[in-house]
Amino acid sequence: MNKNEKFVITINRELGSGGRTVGRLLAEKLGVPFYDKAVIKTLQEKYHISPEEIERLKGRKHSWWADVERILKIDSGMSMDYYMPKKGDATDLLTTDEMFKTETLILQDLAAGESCVVAGRSGFHVFRLHPNHLSVLIQASMEHRMERVVRKQGITPEEARKIIDQVDKMRENYVKKYTGTSRYDTRNYQLVISADGKTEEQMADLIMQYIED
Repeated sequence: MNKNEKFVITINRELGSGGRTVGRLLAEKLGVPFYDKAVIKTLQEKYHISPEEIERLKGRKHSWWADVERILKIDSGMSMDYYMPKKGDATDLLTTDEMFKTETLILQDLAAGESCVVAGRSGFHVFRLHPNHLSVLIQASMEHRMERVVRKQGITPEEARKIIDQVDKMRENYVKKYTGTSRYDTRNYQLVISADGKTEEQMADLIMQYIED
C-alpha cells in the first residue's frame, strides 16, 4: 500500500480483540477519517439513506460524499459509538440485503473521495478491487477476548463467553452470506495480527511499520 496516494485500510477484527480502537488510532496517526459500522448504521437510520437516495445524491453536480462528510462533522459523536451487544441482545448484524448494499455504496464512495480507515466485518470484500487497499485482521485468544469484554461491560466471564460465541456465529454467518467466504480465511488479508500481549497503540504502530517498510 502506498500511503502517498489515495488509500483505504480495512480492519476486520474479533470481538474483544481491540481492533476497532486500533483502527481509530491508526486513522489518527495517518491523519485520515475513520469509519465503522456504527457510523454507517446511524447514517442509514437517522438520515434514511438508501441505495436510491445515494443514486440521487450522486446525480448532483457536486460530489455526494461531501454531503455525508458534512453530516459526520455535524454529528461527530457518531464516530465514537462503540457497539458491544449486552446480555441477551441478539440484534447485532441483523442486516437486510438493502442495508448491506447501502453500506457498501456509502463506504466505496467515501473511499473514492479520500483516504480512510474502515473497521467492519466485510471491508476486505467491499474493497477487494481497490487499487491501493491494505486489509488487516486482528485476532486474539479467547482468554484475551473474555478478559477485555469482562472489563468493558462489568460482567462475568461466563456471560462474556456467551456474548463472544453469539457474536462470532452471527458475524461469520453475515460474512459468508454477503461475501461467499469466511472471515477467518487469512487469504483475505495482507496482514494478520494477534492482540495477545499487545496494547492497541502497539498494534497500530505495527500496522504503521508494515505500511512504511
